[in-house]
Amino acid sequence: MTNRFRKLPQADRDLDSIWEFIAADSVRAADRQIQRIGEIFEMLVQNPLAGRKRAELRRDLHSFAVGNYVIFYVPLSDGVEVIRIVHGRQDINADDMQ
Repeated sequence: MTNRFRKLPQADRDLDSIWEFIAADSVRAADRQIQRIGEIFEMLVQNPLAGRKRAELRRDLHSFAVGNYVIFYVPLSDGVEVIRIVHGRQDINADDMQ
């Protein structure tokens, strides 16, 4: 059985925003950051419990830092579902994780 990976639409919007923000200075740096985040997505599919539990924000939620960004995801029985990708300095609350 192959593990799977899903992203909520907000996670796709987050990735677009991250790329656009970094690309304003350097398209190459933006591409590298998105590639690095993608590599972590692949790792999380294989190791869904690798991240830190974030039950204070949402039941079953985990987070994993990638440079200045934090991936928020829910482990599934056969992979992960990415909820958000936010800057590490961004204030977050439970409403952001729905």
